[in-house]
Amino acid sequence: MLKKQKKKEWKETLVGYAIISPWLLGFFLLILGPILASLYLSFTDYDLLSTPNWVGFDNYINILTSDPRFVQSLTVTLIFVFISTPLKLIFALGLAMLFNTGRKATGFFTTIYYIPSIIGGSVAIAVVWRQLFGRNGAINDILNSLGLSGLNWIGNPDTALSVLIILIVWQFGSPMIIFLAGLRQIPGELYEAASVDGANKVQTFIKITLPMLTPVIFFNLIMQTIGGFMIFTQAYLITQGGPMDSTLFYALYLYEMAFEYLRMGYASALAWILLVIIALITIIIFKTSSKWVFYESEGGR
Repeated sequence: MLKKQKKKEWKETLVGYAIISPWLLGFFLLILGPILASLYLSFTDYDLLSTPNWVGFDNYINILTSDPRFVQSLTVTLIFVFISTPLKLIFALGLAMLFNTGRKATGFFTTIYYIPSIIGGSVAIAVVWRQLFGRNGAINDILNSLGLSGLNWIGNPDTALSVLIILIVWQFGSPMIIFLAGLRQIPGELYEAASVDGANKVQTFIKITLPMLTPVIFFNLIMQTIGGFMIFTQAYLITQGGPMDSTLFYALYLYEMAFEYLRMGYASALAWILLVIIALITIIIFKTSSKWVFYESEGGR
């Protein structure tokens, strides 16, 4: 009986592995394999054409000590993330609260406002955005019709980054849907009790909505922060990193090193540095979350 039981368990195990084998193959061949290859290449001088030449930590040392464009790309990316992420979350939360009022056609308008998150990262939208904010674009036409002088939005180092920030903030549909789901999980009894106590809308928002929504805010903050560090398509198509490297995002600089200058080893080192930076920021957010994230099951912050 014991042998039959073990044989049965073994067969069940094989069936289980057979079912998940496509995922396992994809993980080892398409995820883990390239990750390990990238780690190895980060310690080499590799141009995609010849055999990788082992150089140890030279790539990392050069990046951290003698590469001004690395500093510029990291600075631009950090500014972008720390401005665009809060703005996107604020817009997303505001619309989620508006759609949570139970008015008619809420589902229709929610879908409409979600569309930018689907198409916002596409090549077509990037091209449209470049035309809108071009010297002869629609934005300047509107300003001129109001008697205001237009700007060279994309060609000006002082405004080029703002154009990309507006584009990313416009794609607030995904966090909006998550906020809306979180708002609908807040017990209505809390609002009824606040109303009985005479609390106004601002007090209700600060004392009930925000604390109960902090786990959702925490999740959206993590996801949008990580996503912000990966921006590439918009900068590549709209500004190409210019003018004067004012929109040289980290991912764009990494791409240039890898596929324009064929410095794949150097680009791999850049990728691993980015991984460490994102991990550190994520850890900081997690460590500070105990101070401001409220979990109802824990009875406090």
